[in-house]
Amino acid sequence: MQTSFSPEQLADPDNASSEKIIRTCVHCGFCTATCPTYLLLGDELDSPRGRIYLMKEMLEKGGPPSPRTVEHVDRCLSCLSCMTTCPSGVNYMHLVDHARAYIEAHHVRPWPERLLRNLLAGLLPDRAGFRAALRLAQATRPLHGLLPGRLKGMAAMAPARLPGRDVAEAPRVFPAEGQRRMRVALLAGCVQPVLAPEINGAAIRLLNRLGAEVVVFAGSGCCGALPHHLGKADQARALASANIAAWRGELDDLDAIVVTASGCGTSVKDYGFLFREDAELAADAAQVSALARDVSEVLAMLEPPGGPAPMGLTVAYHSACSLQHGQGVSEAPKALLRAAGFTVVEPREAHICCGSAGTYNLLQPELAGALRDRKVANLSATRPDVIASGNIGCLTQIAGGTEIPVVHTVELLDWAMGGPRPAALSSR
Repeated sequence: MQTSFSPEQLADPDNASSEKIIRTCVHCGFCTATCPTYLLLGDELDSPRGRIYLMKEMLEKGGPPSPRTVEHVDRCLSCLSCMTTCPSGVNYMHLVDHARAYIEAHHVRPWPERLLRNLLAGLLPDRAGFRAALRLAQATRPLHGLLPGRLKGMAAMAPARLPGRDVAEAPRVFPAEGQRRMRVALLAGCVQPVLAPEINGAAIRLLNRLGAEVVVFAGSGCCGALPHHLGKADQARALASANIAAWRGELDDLDAIVVTASGCGTSVKDYGFLFREDAELAADAAQVSALARDVSEVLAMLEPPGGPAPMGLTVAYHSACSLQHGQGVSEAPKALLRAAGFTVVEPREAHICCGSAGTYNLLQPELAGALRDRKVANLSATRPDVIASGNIGCLTQIAGGTEIPVVHTVELLDWAMGGPRPAALSSR
């Protein structure tokens, strides 16, 4: 694709990166076949190819973006299925991330939209604030019907009760059982420890059992992905730099940085790019990215022993977009489940997003709901006993549309190796 950026525009590193990405696109349209929004809407401008045209025009022209451009970029899930499909290697992720930051800096949204986005960016990365907001939502449940617009939908998504604290919320060392084979840092995260603390607990038990010492370092927390995808670049960088600072003194003594939410893993693996122009943090950020691993990747390295799965369950595996498209990890979780004795089945359209996509289900509820229903129908058609995935957003999204138990992959693996039965399976 031809571009016409000025030399002054290309002096900006983000413009220079985006210009190279745009020029890589050859208009082939393969991406349209796997784009969830194009699948639903059939609009070329809601396909990656169409959005690339819009983002190119916006960045070249400068100034405030058109409402049309904002609308179609906002509809993008950042599922990155287009990157898996693209034969030309177009890094759509970096391009759309830049476009979102540009829109945030140059476009004035209506005040209710600004309020909602600022609320999400402020609450979700802050465990204490998010927990307090959920408690408030629980206490005011009879009043939810009076809330305006999407705030009503957000309040309705609050769980009926909050689980206990995540064992990984405070700095701590979890020693390996027997001979230590590996030393890893664990990213505790932000939303997941509040909604599902059992996930990190299962991961820690499993890693310890397999000989990995797990360390939660003071200062590590939200990976920055949530504000990053809202276009709030400075906030995202601040959260990412806090994690780098928490780990930087220990990087040479770590075998991996383990992430149990694949959306966060995609973000941490991109720290090297995010800080590529930062003289102080570039080297450490690149080392963090090189060490970052999804928990399934680390478990595959440790080779858990096989055996019969509890109850001989059939597991429908939902491959989170951030894992299969963002990180290129698709086989390890399924192989681990099979080795543990579970029967693993995959749904039709396994490459299509469930509609969670960070805050997408809160900002684009109608499209997200349609994608959830489509995903649930495909998963249910496999007639599973349980649905497993590796991302808290997907687990929450899918669970909202089905009575089939939905659990994290590591919960099943931990159970198969002697850990507690996942709470979602307690009635089975």
